[in-house]
Amino acid sequence: MLRDAPYQRIACEEAWTFPDLVKAQVAYLESGAAPSDDSLKMAGMFAKMPSLQEMLQDLGDLRLAHMDELGIDRQLLLLTAPGVQVVNPGDGTALAAQANDITAEACRNHPTRYSACAAFDPRDVAGSVKELERAAKLGLNGAVLNSHWQGHYLDEPEFWPILEALEANDLALYIHPTAPFNGARYEKRGFFGALGGFPHDVWLHTMGLVMSGAFDRFPKRRLVIGHMGECMPLHLYRFDWMQGNADGRPRPGLFGDSEIRRLKHPASYYFKTNIWITTSGVGWEPAIKFCQEVLGPDRVLYAMDYPYQQSYDEVAAYDRMTISAEHKKMLMEDNARAVFRIKG
Repeated sequence: MLRDAPYQRIACEEAWTFPDLVKAQVAYLESGAAPSDDSLKMAGMFAKMPSLQEMLQDLGDLRLAHMDELGIDRQLLLLTAPGVQVVNPGDGTALAAQANDITAEACRNHPTRYSACAAFDPRDVAGSVKELERAAKLGLNGAVLNSHWQGHYLDEPEFWPILEALEANDLALYIHPTAPFNGARYEKRGFFGALGGFPHDVWLHTMGLVMSGAFDRFPKRRLVIGHMGECMPLHLYRFDWMQGNADGRPRPGLFGDSEIRRLKHPASYYFKTNIWITTSGVGWEPAIKFCQEVLGPDRVLYAMDYPYQQSYDEVAAYDRMTISAEHKKMLMEDNARAVFRIKG
């Protein structure tokens, strides 16, 4: 690992949580009020892992020490999955506000080490709009959504005021994975998390937004997805070729049978204009180079995925990659500053 690297390492998908949220998740799970919510069940599983919770809940000396050991200069803090969208519906927005106050304080206390994305509960559209406005005033750097909430996604028009608020407040949205809706088919095969359920759910969410016309409606909207774009950059050619399967057709349950949306551009255009990807969990040079070539070197950001995936060897591998010095600095530092408006 280069201890005098000619770039700062800004890691853009670094998880955290706080005790009140964990308690609220466990209480709602144990109440039996949401028996079909696999994301809530995942929260209950995480709550029983004390060493994981210690790392997730620490925004002080322990996390900073790990960052120093791993060579990470700054973390972009994301409230970990499944977040506030799985608790009692009446409690989500208040917990989001608490989360945003906590991270805003952490950023004030450690202005060169932390930046943060704001939490919000999409089930409360009006509350989300107000909280995103408040988060922007707090100086937070974006927003994070842990993908679906019991099978609902932001491509459904009733949630579009949230997209409008994100654009109006210049907040990039990071869609982070959660357990897939009706995840039993994944779980019994061992694919519940990163092997299948996580990337497939973000794929559905992202492509839903693309094909819904959301980026035509909100052309300045910035969307960030992790894990090397959940493999979607590999399929841009096919997305364009097969676009007619979804474009220009009624979408029952979303816009009504009578409303038809046609995109202004090929699907690949939005990946090169409105979407950025991070490398979280995929420190693999061939994939990074491919995505830089296809999407552009300004659209790929470094991420580690702390504390779920962390490795000294991976950091060193980035330092060794045969990428030009200009593009390496963009990958490790400059792109994150541009997308998430990070200063200092």
